[in-house]
Amino acid sequence: MIRRHEGTKALLSVGGIGMMRPASGTWGSMPPVVLAYALGAAGFGPGSVVWYALLGGVAVVFTIGCGLLGDEAEAWWGKDPSNVVADEVAGMALVLALFPPTIDGASSSFILWLVGAFLLFRAADIAKPWPAKQWQRIPGGWGIVLDDLAAAVHAAVPIIVLALILALA
Repeated sequence: MIRRHEGTKALLSVGGIGMMRPASGTWGSMPPVVLAYALGAAGFGPGSVVWYALLGGVAVVFTIGCGLLGDEAEAWWGKDPSNVVADEVAGMALVLALFPPTIDGASSSFILWLVGAFLLFRAADIAKPWPAKQWQRIPGGWGIVLDDLAAAVHAAVPIIVLALILALA
């Protein structure tokens, strides 16, 4: 039983990143950005099957993990604990998985898109615009992660709109 608890803690804290202070949620949002940068540098930017499969897969795995195991985390650490950053990983990965193929992963501006996505997601995750705040009230693991997925949509929409406007310009 100890191994299961340690594995759950490791998954939900994303290998201990959730223990980093200050701003554990900010630290927890970084791994998908690093993955996205590496994918773009390797030639698998937005528009590639690899981009969408990996980032979408990260979002799905961490969403399900948080949803199913978050009850245990709340039993150990309290309501929506800061040690749990699997929700930030899921949310940030979703933002990146929603990047339109018009964003060029090999361009010099790619890092700006990544930084912009990161800042928009963190702002939306902190501000909790509707319906994020309401979804956070859901008890257990699903309440931990659903607000971050809502924040991800709030962050992704302006990125998609701007990318499409620039592609048409």
